[in-house]
Amino acid sequence: MKLHLIDTGTFKLDGGAMFGVVPKVLWQKLIPPDDSNRIEMGMRCLLIETEDRLILVDTGIGNKQKGNFIKHFSPLNTHLLLDNLHKKGFSNEDITDVILTHLHFDHAGGAIRLNEENSSVPAFPKATYWVSDIQWNAAVNPTIKEAPSFLIENFLPLKEWKKIKFIPCSKEDYIFIPGLTLRFIHGHSPGMMLPIIKTSNQSFVFCTDLIPTIHHLSLSYIIAYDTQPLETIIERKILIEEALINNYVLIFEHDIDNECINLFRQEDGRIKTLPFIL
Repeated sequence: MKLHLIDTGTFKLDGGAMFGVVPKVLWQKLIPPDDSNRIEMGMRCLLIETEDRLILVDTGIGNKQKGNFIKHFSPLNTHLLLDNLHKKGFSNEDITDVILTHLHFDHAGGAIRLNEENSSVPAFPKATYWVSDIQWNAAVNPTIKEAPSFLIENFLPLKEWKKIKFIPCSKEDYIFIPGLTLRFIHGHSPGMMLPIIKTSNQSFVFCTDLIPTIHHLSLSYIIAYDTQPLETIIERKILIEEALINNYVLIFEHDIDNECINLFRQEDGRIKTLPFIL
């Protein structure tokens, strides 16, 4: 099993929303905001290469959005998903599976693309798309809080095209293939899936929006988009302790500057991070 990180560009989100109740005077030292109080966020996908499958985890924003969406979120270089696949020696037709950790627009937007005729088509025509059943229900019947993050044009056609399959949520991790399990996380969005990959000598966790950046290792930095923030704290704490015990490599989806890290607990009890080169 081989892992590749795929850059799919950047976008901007309100800095206050990304750091919750923490005052701006503190969080702006970590990620300086622009004049509109927005901070730049990465969109890093994970490509898992096995002997017989090529699995893409998340898809970035994609190329379908226009107008006020572009003005508000300022996405840049969203073409990089396919470009960087090509640089790795793959095409969109090589992808066998697309795991959508959840269906928020910055994770599922690239699942469907606009072709030359401006028609919607599967971005990965030979792939089966996977999402948890609870997340799908949350997306098609959104709460007022989550509705702006679920854009139906990003995922509803996948069902109409019979391209999507649903993974049943449970308290146990779901074995997708040997070496790749999916953990169900509910604090950020119901039924979000956290991929955990075990190779012969290392374990990796794709942190998606449970720990979007290195700064969110702090249990104080809970993003305002979380539907159950107290649950996020519990889930994040469990993952951090597990990572310390098992020497997990944590992969950040949204951190511009930090891709992968290891965690170590110092003698004084504080947690230290060290970069890991994938």
